[in-house]
Amino acid sequence: MPVNVDYTRAWDLLNSVFSSVEQAYAEGLAPEAPTDAGGMVTDACREVFASNTQAYREVLLGCIVAKLLSPEVDVRRPYVSQGDHAFNGRTLDERVINKLLKQEGIPSSAGPYLSVFRRSVQFVPSTREGLRDKAGYDALLRVLLHIEDLNSVELEQLLRYLLYEFGQLRERATVPIAQPGRISLEQYRSLLSGLLGSPSGGRFPLLLVVATLMAINDAFTLGWEIRYQGINVADSASGAGGDITVRSGDQVLLAAEVTERVIDQSRVVTTFQSKILPAGIDDYLFFIRPGAIREEARGQAQRYFAQGHEVNFLEIEGWILMVLATIGKSGRDRFNRTIRNLLASPEAPAFMRVAWNHQVERLTAS
Repeated sequence: MPVNVDYTRAWDLLNSVFSSVEQAYAEGLAPEAPTDAGGMVTDACREVFASNTQAYREVLLGCIVAKLLSPEVDVRRPYVSQGDHAFNGRTLDERVINKLLKQEGIPSSAGPYLSVFRRSVQFVPSTREGLRDKAGYDALLRVLLHIEDLNSVELEQLLRYLLYEFGQLRERATVPIAQPGRISLEQYRSLLSGLLGSPSGGRFPLLLVVATLMAINDAFTLGWEIRYQGINVADSASGAGGDITVRSGDQVLLAAEVTERVIDQSRVVTTFQSKILPAGIDDYLFFIRPGAIREEARGQAQRYFAQGHEVNFLEIEGWILMVLATIGKSGRDRFNRTIRNLLASPEAPAFMRVAWNHQVERLTAS
């Protein structure tokens, strides 16, 4: 009998694993490559992704998902009419594979991947005769041969590797940035919460704070120079006193660190000794998430205050909302343009543009 793949479970599985891979990607972590003698499968996977036939990599993804959910599946038989252990590859693609790729802004086929093959195709060597891209198809067959004997742990490892490669494709593609219409302050609250909760390796908090400072500067014509540096760039190496430095002429008005980590006393002491004192910074801000500071850190900051040094903590979301309320509609328009320009820059990964688009779409749908 043909195998009935649970499409709801398939969707949940693919979303869950992709979210995990995206989180790791944002933090600069790559999944392990497939384990095989001599790296033949890794090379074959790379050939599949290098192929101009997008359907091959989509076939591969669909076959792995089907095999993970139903080990009895024959991955070479993507039509239920093909008998025992066959599965419905077309429906799996429409409801899960192609749907996720489009949702995540990943380059994909316009229609079902099986449309590039003749009807009732089987993924076997004889099929290559009717295909233009024979080398890419041969690479696909080598991977399919490998996955037929994998256990669930090995299959999930291969799935993570493939989804990472799909993410790499997205980084090389052009992802347009959605332009929101009018946004109320309550909608800004939802937008900020969604962006700050998106995996970004700390990039969203940084860019949102930078965009807010730039909006303040423009709204009140302050003439500030606002410099910021990439995530995980050592301040000492760049000569900066923090992630963000605000200057007026030669004077440093403010240095700030934007962090998603919990701040303890040792973090405050280290920052003071390595950045604040050497650079002679009068006003240092930690931009943090709610609840991300320990009481002993506050106590240490108070001791520095008593010695004449300003070390303060601000919750990102609440501060941005207060600023947006203060600078008025024209200021909020500046903020919108600025954050979109920052996301459009080559330094911003494509996954951030996709996350922005998702949050804007969510606003317009509500």
